[in-house]
Amino acid sequence: MNKLAVVALGGNALLRGNQVGTIDEQEQNTTDTLENLVYLIKEGYNLVISHGNGPQVGNILMRNDAGEQLYGIPQMPLDICVADSQGGIGYMIERMLRNVLRKHGINREVCCLVTPVIVDHNDFAFKNPTKRVGRIYDKAQADALAAEKGWIFKEEVKDTGSGWRRVVPSPKPKGILNIKVIDQLVRQGIIVIASGGGGVPVYIDEEKNVRPAEAVIDKDLASALMAAEIKADEFYILTDVPYVYLNYKKPNEQKLEFLNYADTMKYLKQGMFGEGNMAPKIKACLDFIERGGKMSVITEATKLEDMTYGTKITMKYED
Repeated sequence: MNKLAVVALGGNALLRGNQVGTIDEQEQNTTDTLENLVYLIKEGYNLVISHGNGPQVGNILMRNDAGEQLYGIPQMPLDICVADSQGGIGYMIERMLRNVLRKHGINREVCCLVTPVIVDHNDFAFKNPTKRVGRIYDKAQADALAAEKGWIFKEEVKDTGSGWRRVVPSPKPKGILNIKVIDQLVRQGIIVIASGGGGVPVYIDEEKNVRPAEAVIDKDLASALMAAEIKADEFYILTDVPYVYLNYKKPNEQKLEFLNYADTMKYLKQGMFGEGNMAPKIKACLDFIERGGKMSVITEATKLEDMTYGTKITMKYED
């Protein structure tokens, strides 16, 4: 039986920090990243691919804002913006992957699913929004929008100055709405692109109707949940470093090649992983292992084929 893996593409897989984000840049970055997945595909893995959407959904929100201010076009809610980004990015990944597969003479089908992800509408995150989205406003603009739309703002301080930015809840994912479809497709050998950007946030109301949630979901947590629910063997997070480190970029930096669940949890509680970058990835990997996954791997995309790279997290060292 073929191994099943979920691969979460990091933000730099689509857009590099020094780029403006043209479609040519994103297509080239996507192709370069997908080339690194050929190894797994040739090894016979069944794959589900997820991806980030931070810069893209931010741009959609800013286009929303400009359209309303300049032309009176009503703004779309956050769930629609996430769905827009999922569809656009997923289509791009599918098209680039089809070209990569053709180049390597691999006959595999690919499909992209817009994926609603269920959250709990009573999650504490809805009372304490922390995720910054959209453009930076001055204080007067932020106050006016808060009064008009009920948005919540927090001050943003950057090298170029300060301003105010909208914050939204980031609740924990509780379920993948179309998980049965994902599972059926991937087990037929189809490469599935799903749960992009953490999924489209929805909740189930008292009448069992699906309702939109004005929120964003951590993409790695949603990917880990998806991996666990389809009983994937392995869960990969591709980022911009080949390993996880203790004391990253400090004189006593320590590379971690193998970790078990207990030690990883210990380091996490000690604050050894950056809360704004590596800690969420570590939490997602632990979540996958806790739910029965065999191995989580954090590595840089170009190092995927060389299994001597990457930090591998299992339940026990002997695994």
